[in-house]
Formats: sequence, structure tokens, C-alpha cells
Amino acid sequence: MASDFLLELLSEEIPARMQGRARNDLARLFAEELERAGLAHEGITTWSTPRRLALIARGVPQTTEAVREEVKGPRVAAPPQALEGFLRKTGLTREQLEHRDGVLFAVIDRPGRAAVDVLAEAVATIVRTFPWAKSMRWGPASASTASLRWVRPLHSIVAILGEEIVPVAIQGVPCGATTLGHRFHHPGPITMGGAFDYAEKLRACHVIVDHEERERIVREEAGAAAAVAGLTLVEDEGLVVENAGLTEWPVPLLGRFDPDYLDVPREVIVLTMRTNQKYFACTDETGALAPAFVCTANIDANDGGAAIIEGNRRVLAARLSDARFFWEQDVKVPLDEQAKKLSGIVFHEKLGTVADKVERVAKLARWLVEEGIVGSSPARGGGPPAQPVVEGPHGANADLAEDPLHHPADGPPPRAGEELADLAERAARLAKADLVTGMVGEFPELQGIIGGYLAAAQGEPKAVSDAIRDHYKPVGQGDEVPTAPVTVAVSLADKLDTIVGFFCIGERPTGSKDPYALRRAALGAIHLILQNGIRAELEWLDSHAIPGFIRERFYADMPDKDYDEAKAWLESFDTSQVPAFIVDRLKVQQKEAGIRHDLIDAVFALDEMVDLIRLLARVNALQSFVETPDGTDLLAAYKRAANILKKENWSLPRVMSDWGHEEMPQTGEEDPLVLVEEPAIAEAVAAMALGSSGPADAPAEERALVAALDAAEPRAQSAVEAEDFTGAMAALASLRTPIDVFFDKVTVNDPDPSARARRLNLLARFRDAVHRVADFSKIEG
Repeated sequence: MASDFLLELLSEEIPARMQGRARNDLARLFAEELERAGLAHEGITTWSTPRRLALIARGVPQTTEAVREEVKGPRVAAPPQALEGFLRKTGLTREQLEHRDGVLFAVIDRPGRAAVDVLAEAVATIVRTFPWAKSMRWGPASASTASLRWVRPLHSIVAILGEEIVPVAIQGVPCGATTLGHRFHHPGPITMGGAFDYAEKLRACHVIVDHEERERIVREEAGAAAAVAGLTLVEDEGLVVENAGLTEWPVPLLGRFDPDYLDVPREVIVLTMRTNQKYFACTDETGALAPAFVCTANIDANDGGAAIIEGNRRVLAARLSDARFFWEQDVKVPLDEQAKKLSGIVFHEKLGTVADKVERVAKLARWLVEEGIVGSSPARGGGPPAQPVVEGPHGANADLAEDPLHHPADGPPPRAGEELADLAERAARLAKADLVTGMVGEFPELQGIIGGYLAAAQGEPKAVSDAIRDHYKPVGQGDEVPTAPVTVAVSLADKLDTIVGFFCIGERPTGSKDPYALRRAALGAIHLILQNGIRAELEWLDSHAIPGFIRERFYADMPDKDYDEAKAWLESFDTSQVPAFIVDRLKVQQKEAGIRHDLIDAVFALDEMVDLIRLLARVNALQSFVETPDGTDLLAAYKRAANILKKENWSLPRVMSDWGHEEMPQTGEEDPLVLVEEPAIAEAVAAMALGSSGPADAPAEERALVAALDAAEPRAQSAVEAEDFTGAMAALASLRTPIDVFFDKVTVNDPDPSARARRLNLLARFRDAVHRVADFSKIEG
């Protein structure tokens, strides 16, 4: 007969942040121990309160199943040493082995064990090996490092199978059927009958053992308390879970604080209440922060909680008073003065100070606006990447130092949007100034936000204060993406500078290690580019972020040794690594949108500058195409053609075309002599062309494929140039039937060498026509 098993581990208060993982670990370890012992169960439930971890296993049998184990041994004629080793392994004698076809077998019958014994061993093992993130020793036994460790001192264990106590042997920790109720409402002992009455007896003693029920009470009653006062609770699910983890009998209470504190920034008040006091904030009917809070008591007070509310109000007033002091002191110091202190903060030993970073970001943000990349209605496609050249020693970089963001090939510096550029540069120069303020020192989570408030209070333009406030955004999936031009310029410049800077010094993410959060910076840059429709090639953007680091390494009259080291660094830096890294993050970002990573590879593999807007448009069109019957069949035909060409090691000379350097199959039509106008010569050339693409009796299927390519190639080329990628895919779709018929009716490896070469050239032309739209070799399937 199966019974339910109850386990409770009673201790001092368990930190709320550890309870969720502890419940999961307890269920996992218990299931593993039972499986190892061969003891079945019908399900496991775990609960937690601040003082206890509890587990109920349903349907546990009274004994384990008897097991018959058979182990194959050595042959009868095996050397004595082999037989002796087998006997030691099985614990049997020679006479107990069975003979079968000249081979010895050990048959071991293991009788079932009492579930009580199995559970006692399992619980003892779990307690001794429980994986707390932090644990402690206590009492006289703690002098030994071998003593029991637990998150807080472990007081007692309740272990009952059905109605039978399971004797768990752990030195210094009593085991039985007795536990304790609420620390204040029912501090005395409670005797449990088993799993069937555990939750009910605890509830009668003011302990709600189900953590999910406590969370529901906190969530609903806190909202109700605010609603009674005509307010709205600021939702915070993390705070709900934390308050449920701090209480065994949660009672939400509404309190109020002095409205004078509302002149402190809203985020400071909310963070003070949340982080230091675990209070919920409230808003009024206009959405403004109200001078009220909701705390969660752990007792049902006789006075309705008045004394509790007053005590919490006084503590909060002290916290808010400190916050207001920091705020008032910081407002007195202009952000320009604060920014000067950034030269004393090292950003990275190889990348200089925060002031150095601010200088780079300011110049880059201004350039983004002046170039029309940010804050300009016309889409900009970008330009050639700046490739700074270092020539001669010492003063060779004087021009670069004057304007490292301007490359001579770009022409005269643009002057459009000068006012917007000034705002972007101003915001960038002040964006990090709040790092040295007292407010950010007290509340590091508010960096940027505090700077925005200070800028507004000190009379900076709204565009500047907003950019300072939001320039770290987006900081994670689902975070708001800035759209204001000044904010976008500063945020994008900051992220590009971080990525390029750490790549410059070889600090790239590896595996699961990303100590400088470069992946997050790349995702943030991607969101900014896509959300704001920024049309600029990544190579171009990154190449204009590099001069800021060059300026720091090259200067007039620098020593030869320093110059040689700086030049070696510049020559060793591969600028293509940054776009590839960002595209790799794009795959992760687009995975949730259902975009296949192999299609991004197929487009990225083309020898083009990477414009993310264009790349994704191309990928979306490609995905829509390859999921159609035409796309599936064309992909199969492409792979067949590519495999034939690879097997034959077939290559063609490169010739110039409108597309740049391309491998052009010479089927005859491409011969420039076909353009001559002299009738006699034209007739001869036509005959030559026919002979090149096939004799007069060449298969019709071969000529049909040539005609289809003649029609599809210019259509695809025009569509790609116009960024009509759906049209380009439609042009490729027209090749499906001709290529399928060609493979069905024509033998590529013809005995005639000229026919074979012509047909291989034709397949190469087909392959290259497809490549102009996407590299189909990267597509899976």
C-alpha cells in the first residue's frame, strides 16, 4: 500500500532570494535519491516559508521492488586472475556462479528494502549535500570543518511516511513529528500526524506554508489597500515574491509619508522604498507618485497595524531624508564641473579614463548627426569605410588628431543639422557626469536617470536631459528603445565605442564569458538601428569609431618606440570582426521573431557592406521564398549544381561585369562581339555564339535554361539594386522549371568534352545567378 511522505526542514530565517532555488533543488535531489534506490512515487510538491522547507511525495510504496541482477563474467577457461577479480566485484564465491555455454554468470537477488530505511538515508544525504549558494556552521560542532552546514542553523526535521516517523540520523538535529508554528502567534510546538494534515495544522497556527498562496495574498491585498485610499499600487512582481518570502502570515498595510519628499526624483523614492524597505509605491489618479506606501507585516496586529505603519513611516522618513540631502548637494554642482572629475576614473587600463571615453563618444555622436545617419529624414546608405593610414614617424598623425572622424575621401565635412549636432555633442559630454555624484554613489542603479534630472534642474535643453537619462537604453530584451535623435546618437555612439574599444584591445567575448557586456551592447545597437531605420553600413560606422582610439595612441613628436608599437597595433586590428560580431548577435535577436540563422548567414556571406535594414529585408524575402515549393525545389537544384561543380573542381576566369568582379560562365551570349553591327560579322558572331552555347541540335532543355538565365539575371540584378528583394526572389523562381527540366533531360557529364564543359559552365552560371541574391550554400535543408 502506498502512502504520502512528509518532510519539513525547520531553520532560522532563509533569505527570500534563496527560497525559489531551494525548493527546486529539494525536489530534484529527493527524486534522484529515490530513483537511485529504486523507490517509486507519484509526484513531489515543495513549499517554503522564511523558516522552513517542506516536501510532500505522493504515493510512496512501503518497500522497494525486489531486483534480480545478472552480471556476465569471464569464460570458464579464463586465467585465475580474471576469475578472482570478478568474484571480488560481485562478492560471490566460485560455487555461486552459473555456467552457460562456457561462460560464468553471477546472478544476484536483491530483496526489497523498507521505504522507511530508504527515506531515512535519502533525507540524510540531501541535508548533508544541499547546494546552498551560501551556508554556515553553528554551535559547538562548528569548530570542525566536517560539521553540518545549512543556510541558517537547522533546528529540527519532520519526516513521516504515512503515520510512521522516519528516523533521520543527523547529529545535533532532532527528528520526529514536532515542528513550530508562527514565531509570534503560535511559538509553541505542533505535532504533525502526517502529510494529510500538515498544511491545515500550520494554517491554524498562523503559518501559510504554500508560497504561491502567500504571493497571491500580498498581490491582491496590497492592491486593495491602495484602492481603498483612492490610489493605485505600482506593480512589482519581484517585490511580491520577496515579501511572500519574508512572511509566514502576510498582512499588507498602507502608510503615508511627508509630501515634501516628493521633490526628490521619483525613481529615487521608489528605489529607496523597494530596495531598503521592501515597500510598494503608489500613484494617484494622474499617475504621479503619491506620498504613500504599502508594507507587508508578518503578524495580525491587535491595533490594525497602526504601530507597525508608524514605525515603518519613521524608518522611511530617515531614508528619504538622506536621499534628499544627496539630491540637494548634487543639484548645486554643475554637471560640467562633475564631468571634470571623470578623468580620475579609469574606464579600462588599456582604454584610458571615463573622460577619454566621453571625448570619443562626443565626437562620434556629433558625426552621426552631421552625416545624416541619425536625425535626418532621407535614408543614408553609408559610404566607404575610413581606413586611417599612418605614415612616417612622430607627426604623421597630426591631421588625424585634429579630426579623426573625418576621412579625406569623404569630401568636405557636412554642416547640415548643426544645432542637432551641438545638442548631441553636449549630451554626450555630460552623459557620464552623474557617475561622480552622491546620488549615484548611493543608488548605482540610477546612473543616467540622475544625470537627466540634474541636467533638467540645471537648465539644459530637454533634448540633452532626455539623452542623458536614456543613453544606456535599451539595456535588455523588452526595454524601451529611444527614438529621439539626440538620444539615439549618444546611445549608439556609446555602444559602438564600447564594442570597438574592447575589440581593439583583444577583449572579445568567449563562450559564456562576456565580462564587459559586449553582447548586450551589440543587441542594444541592433535595436537602435532597426527601431529607428538607420541606414548605414556597419563597416562604415565601426571604421569611424576607430579614430578615437587612434588619436589616443598617436601624437606629435612621439618616441620611435611608442610610434612603432602604436603602428603595429593599428595594422593588426581587423575591422571586419566587429560587423561579424554584431551580425552574430542579430541572429540571436531575430530568433524570437522566427528568422532562421542560416538565412542571415546566406545574406551576410555576400561580399557587401552590412546594412542591417537591407540585410533583414533581404532575409525576410529569402525566408518567404525558401518556404514555398519554388524555393524548396530551387534550393535542391542549387545544391545539386554546386555539388557537381565541386566534384569536378570546376572554376572559371573572372571578368568584369556591372556587378564588379564575378565568375561568368562563357556560354556564348556573353561574348562582347555579339554587339557588332556589321551584318556579315554579326552573322559569323551569331554562329560562333551558337557553337559556344551548343550545336544546332543541342538539347532544347539546355537552350531553355540559357534563355531563362538571360531573362532572370538582369531582373534579379535590377531588383537587388532597387532593394526589391521580393522581386529578386521572383526572378529566381522563374529558374525553377528550366533547371529541373535540364537535370531531368540533359546529361551534364557528356562524353563529348566540349558539351561537358559547356554544361558545367551553364551550371556555374546558374549557381552564380543565385549567389547574387543570397549564398544558397549556407542554407540548411
